Amino acid sequence: MSSISRRSLLGYSGTTAAGAVLGAAGSAEAADTAAAETEASASAVFPSGTRFSADYTIGPIDASMTLTFSVSVMDTPTESVITPNEIANLLNELAESRGWPPATFYGTPAPAPLT
Repeated sequence: MSSISRRSLLGYSGTTAAGAVLGAAGSAEAADTAAAETEASASAVFPSGTRFSADYTIGPIDASMTLTFSVSVMDTPTESVITPNEIANLLNELAESRGWPPATFYGTPAPAPLT
């Protein structure tokens, strides 16, 4: 978050302006986090057999689900390879068709998001 304290901001500019500034700071942090995850996945190398997992939740009904998969590719022509990104996208599409929000899959042992 910003280096400006909430108390000093409220005392200086009023609650409406303070809320706008604090909200903008939160949005900037979220954008920074998303950018860092994208950069991490672009630089992460996931070897064949890496296990990918995503946690899905539906807050209003207190439901949760975890989906996990791995892909091992051996002696497969490039045009026939099914990538982890393709599988993650298909699983997200299926989950969304059943009312779940999309989730980010993370690969282990490399702790990086799959995007």
